[in-house]
Amino acid sequence: MNRVGVEKQKLASSSKSNAMFKKLIRYRYIYLLVLPGFLFLIIFKFIPMWGLILSFQEYNPFQGILGSEWVGFKNFTDLFSSDQFYMMFRNTLLINIFSLVFYFPLPIILALMLNEVRHEVFKRVNQSIVYLPHFLSWVVVVSMTYFMLSADVGVLNKLLNQLGMDQIALMSEPKLFWILLTLQSIWKDAGWGTIIFLAAIAGVDPQRYEAAVIDGANRLRQIWHITLPAIRPTIIILLILRLGSMMDVGFEQVLLMYSPVVRDVAEVFDTYAYTQGILRGQISVGVTVGMFKGIVGLILVVAANRIVKRFGYEGLY
Repeated sequence: MNRVGVEKQKLASSSKSNAMFKKLIRYRYIYLLVLPGFLFLIIFKFIPMWGLILSFQEYNPFQGILGSEWVGFKNFTDLFSSDQFYMMFRNTLLINIFSLVFYFPLPIILALMLNEVRHEVFKRVNQSIVYLPHFLSWVVVVSMTYFMLSADVGVLNKLLNQLGMDQIALMSEPKLFWILLTLQSIWKDAGWGTIIFLAAIAGVDPQRYEAAVIDGANRLRQIWHITLPAIRPTIIILLILRLGSMMDVGFEQVLLMYSPVVRDVAEVFDTYAYTQGILRGQISVGVTVGMFKGIVGLILVVAANRIVKRFGYEGLY
């Protein structure tokens, strides 16, 4: 009986392998499309993770990773006890809260508005217009901000001078720094963020709208009772992913907007890691900051996913 069972298992495994091979052959072009993204994930995301051990070492480039001194949790202790830790944590968290409250809903609203446009040519033109800022680099966006708002060459202040009014130092006002970052993100990426929501809206069954019209529902009622519930799973998944990056801030954007005048509101974990790890050569400190951000992000994703499932919705996993 044992021998017969082993033979059956061998036949079952060989049939499974044959079925898998046939599936690979059948969908080979789809797998080829996935291959570049898969290789990118392996090469630039998974392989570099072995470098996380630098967080527990006093890295010396002349001794290498294997020869550097092992210091345990000293780098984490130094980070948490640093005078700048609270300032960086506050700035990073509040910048992301500003983005979550003011930026995250805008692509949803914009997608709903674009979906209501019935003239196809006008709709496509508007989509192209709102997508365009995404393809501009942060260098260009920040340069445009300086051109418009800076105290010396800003168009706004020149206009105020022509009107006999005092200049407004918008770029050097710490109270406005987070607002400027949020407005830049909205202008640059809100249109691009509509792509996923428009794709989700396109999957809604048109018969549901027809039935709603027969029942006397106007456009707002259709959006509230049909469109929004249909795209709710997409909104929830993107919200969970967004919470996972609460310790991440657009490094290029903040670095380009950074100045000593606004340091108290502009110093975040990304700029600190760049300053300590690259400029000062303390690579272990930079890796420690990145590992701390990753751990916090993982905790937030797991917690948000559990909360969402507890309310009866489908989570990320």
